[in-house]
Amino acid sequence: MANKAMTSSLGNCPRCHKLNVMDSDKQKCSRCHFHFYLRKPNSIQFTMAWTIAALIMFIPANTYPMMVFYSFGNPDASTILQGIAIFIQLGMLPVAVIIFIASFIVPLGKIIGLFVLMYNVKRKDKVNLKQQGKLYHLVEFLGPWSMLDVFVVSIMAAVVNLGFITSIEADSGITYFSLMVIFTMFAAESFDPRLLWDNAKVDNNK
Repeated sequence: MANKAMTSSLGNCPRCHKLNVMDSDKQKCSRCHFHFYLRKPNSIQFTMAWTIAALIMFIPANTYPMMVFYSFGNPDASTILQGIAIFIQLGMLPVAVIIFIASFIVPLGKIIGLFVLMYNVKRKDKVNLKQQGKLYHLVEFLGPWSMLDVFVVSIMAAVVNLGFITSIEADSGITYFSLMVIFTMFAAESFDPRLLWDNAKVDNNK
């Protein structure tokens, strides 16, 4: 049942959601004239490439300074985890928890989630399809929220600026962090969740 539309040569237009009869793998929508594929071409390859790129960016994003705090001209650089420790020392525990979740747990969880989804497609694991669908939508939804740390640094840099006395500037770590978030968003967009249902059809035929 999961592959009924595909086996019937039917495809859903991603733009206007009209169901079209697929004359070929690449089809022109009869309603909006948008060209689309029955399945995203090279979905796993692109998802793997973007996910690995995000994982590579995760390392410098957490080892390079995210911001530099200047006090009377003396710089004090801090990474994401060091910045969280500073917030805890200042008694701002809720802010520290939010930044830790959004800037460390969420990006790492997205990367792991993408690897799990690709593993399930390649290995054809018999994992509950609803759970896999929820995992995919969670990965897709959480993408922009990973930028919270960048927003915090930007706001602090704009607000805490007293010239020579006190100021905050973004450092190199913020570039790697932004790239990591962007790469995970590209990876989630490249992944075709319909491949999970294709595997379910194969498993049901065994």
